[in-house]
Amino acid sequence: MNNKFVGTGVALVTPFNSDLSVDHKALANIVNYNIENGTDYLVICGTTGESVTLSKQEKKDVTATIIKANNGRLPLVLGIGGNNTVAVIQEIKTTDLSGIDALLSVSPYYSKPTQEGIYQHFKAIAEASPIDVILYNVPGRTSKNVEVDTTLRLANDFKNIVGVKEAGNNMSQYLQLIKNKPEGFLIISGDDDLVLGVTLAGGAGVISVIGQAFPKDFSEMIRLGLIGDAKAAYKLHFKLMDVIGYIFEENNPAGIKAVFEALKLCQDTVRLPVVPASKKLKKKIVDFVKGY
Repeated sequence: MNNKFVGTGVALVTPFNSDLSVDHKALANIVNYNIENGTDYLVICGTTGESVTLSKQEKKDVTATIIKANNGRLPLVLGIGGNNTVAVIQEIKTTDLSGIDALLSVSPYYSKPTQEGIYQHFKAIAEASPIDVILYNVPGRTSKNVEVDTTLRLANDFKNIVGVKEAGNNMSQYLQLIKNKPEGFLIISGDDDLVLGVTLAGGAGVISVIGQAFPKDFSEMIRLGLIGDAKAAYKLHFKLMDVIGYIFEENNPAGIKAVFEALKLCQDTVRLPVVPASKKLKKKIVDFVKGY
């Protein structure tokens, strides 16, 4: 098993200044805050990092800031995905992947390929990638589920496809994957609300959004889940349950950035078409953080 990606990974936000430029100082602080509080690995330029609104140069700069702040302490995963297979491969081939441990590649969105199309897309990526690949299934955003059989086929056919970030919010699909996966293949939850149940059932932990704001308790919850201590783990889950609901109430990453603003770690600025959390939601988040 690839133990680098067992436990708590976090999909880092990209903090912005008021003028919408990247706030590299805040980004470095968030990296250190996570490392010091028990996070196991970091995910760069995922959906939560607003990667679709970052220029090529900004992506490079964000990656460089995280690599520098991390300073070799935690494994790093870089998001490279899309719905143009040739363009994704081109990006993999032209990106400097030194210091990166794996790619996280989202299933093609908008195009709605068949399961065979999804298989061929990831086959091409696996063959082009010089490093490990983690598949990313998020049907709520792509409008197409990567079915269990497709994930298992990819897991069995390609040595460098080491896991899947499964975010279909479907417990039955998680259990099918855990039951039928090949030895060592990682089932990583992308659903903060379901992750504890998934981990207790044999999942490998999480790539989390909320985990980066409360890394101490969240990573401890996952650690307890991995050793099967459900009682202690659920105590922490219940402590965090309300805020997990809040951050996805309107839009990700507007919710998590509102949490970071309340924690004084970065501004809540986001780039269009995403807008900041509403006053009503912010109040709930601020009250939660105060009470926490």
